[in-house]
Amino acid sequence: MKQDIHPEYREVVFQDISSEFAILTRSTVPTRETIKWEDGNEYPLLRLEISSQSHPFYTGKQHILQTAKQVDKFRQRYGK
Repeated sequence: MKQDIHPEYREVVFQDISSEFAILTRSTVPTRETIKWEDGNEYPLLRLEISSQSHPFYTGKQHILQTAKQVDKFRQRYGK
């Protein structure tokens, strides 16, 4: 393997800005911010707009919306 061509693989905190959900995992993503984690150490921080805690598919809200949309489409199509 060539030396000095691989990105740094380190622990990073991913934080969902809409639900304040955060997870500590390992990644090569470049970051500018840091955050103090529950264990007292400081880790690089990457803020996310959406995660499994706020995504409609995982929260169950998407299914209800799709069902309502399908019912409305049926009623428009068949005149009820």
